[in-house]
Amino acid sequence: MWLLELGWLEADEGFGGNTSLMSTKDKSFVNKRRHLPMYAVLVEHPHEGCILWELGSGKDYPDVWGPQVADIFSRVRYEPNHELDAAIEATGHKLEDIKTIIIGHLHLDHAGGLDLFLDRKDVEIWVHDIELRSAFWSVATGADVGVYLKHYLKLDLNWKTFDERTMDFCQGITLHHLPGHTEGLIGMQINLPDSGTFLFISDHCHVIENWRDGIPQGWLARNHPAWFRSTQRLKQLQRQTRGRVIPGHDEETFTALQKEAQQQPEKGAFT
Repeated sequence: MWLLELGWLEADEGFGGNTSLMSTKDKSFVNKRRHLPMYAVLVEHPHEGCILWELGSGKDYPDVWGPQVADIFSRVRYEPNHELDAAIEATGHKLEDIKTIIIGHLHLDHAGGLDLFLDRKDVEIWVHDIELRSAFWSVATGADVGVYLKHYLKLDLNWKTFDERTMDFCQGITLHHLPGHTEGLIGMQINLPDSGTFLFISDHCHVIENWRDGIPQGWLARNHPAWFRSTQRLKQLQRQTRGRVIPGHDEETFTALQKEAQQQPEKGAFT
């Protein structure tokens, strides 16, 4: 299993977790900003072939997202090796090796990389049934404008959905429905023989404070009661599996995993 670095955003801290709105009368005030990694996970499965968990923002992010969104979520760290195809090639694989894609939710910074697969009808793209319906409805009506974009949400992709609360996807991989940030968000549990269990939870938690300290999501929250219930369920799952919870955009967690990966016997890969 490889962690793929797909570039970094910077945003106001209030998007990741609730921050104080108390008066700053007679005091200078500067909004605190945070660096937010975008990443994907490549799994080389013995039976299913190469599976990709999420895809990052896709090519030409600032132009595709538009000036308003690119200003709020500015790309502050980018190198050519952060492109999805280049990151995959750095593991010794090729884009053509990908057989299956699983996406936690279809917001533009997690699913924008579908632009590399628009002509790949052989690739199955798995999301929760509710998420697919919500994303296409949002694009069609403009109900949640800005976070879902029509350029990568194409009807003729090889979409696959499930509607269970928990789905045993394949040997070693289980998908869990975690509504809150979006109605159809899912997390991926992967059980590795040597490295143990990882719980990749997409944007159920943007940053580690959402998980570690129980701080609710910030300005991007959609359904807090559902988010709270999903968090309680995730805590029980973590207790049962002793899995490592990986938020969607936490710098501390991401950089620690990168360093740990380089120390593995299979350098750069968890096994």
